Amino acid sequence: MADDNQLRQDLLWRIEARRASVQAFLRAHRPRTRRRATITVVLSSMAAVFTAGPAFGGEPFAETVQDMFGLTTDEPVWRVLCLLALLVSVGAAVLTNLGKSQDDVARLSSAEAANAELEGLASLLQYGHLSVDDGVKLYQQYSVKIPFVDDQPQPVLHASPQHYPPQHYPPQYYTPQQYTPPAPGHYVPPPAPGPPPGPYPPTPRR
Repeated sequence: MADDNQLRQDLLWRIEARRASVQAFLRAHRPRTRRRATITVVLSSMAAVFTAGPAFGGEPFAETVQDMFGLTTDEPVWRVLCLLALLVSVGAAVLTNLGKSQDDVARLSSAEAANAELEGLASLLQYGHLSVDDGVKLYQQYSVKIPFVDDQPQPVLHASPQHYPPQHYPPQYYTPQQYTPPAPGHYVPPPAPGPPPGPYPPTPRR
């Protein structure tokens, strides 16, 4: 029974360590993926804006811009608009291809799903509704889905360190320091209580 409890605590520690790695991955990659998606949308919209004027306005649009800036011909107007549309279109295409090559959206989805699955597995093990053997199998299945998540050197533990025996810590992690109680006599004992106070003097009469 004691060995089973130790194995259960060790598996819980490994699950929490893996969850800490997944959460660190999400904190690092989720904002970057959102920024990249936002920039891609903005660049695509700008490309549409630069080409909308010549497409709908035609020659009158170019003449209006020419008169506004005091140009001799409308040729610079067409060149500048085409150049701007080309630049923002290339930028949007590059960001889109980078996101597809790194597969950021799929990785985020897999990491979020694995985090939820590991959290549920930890709850089942903690309250004893799952055997250790079944928990190990599920842990392996969930971990295989996120091979791109690197392990963190110091995972966050939700239980006190004394619940996890030092001999069961994996070698790739740092062992939390155990709390050592002070030796007896380290602190000065409180003074012994003195004799009780004597009777108070009678109140003088007026």
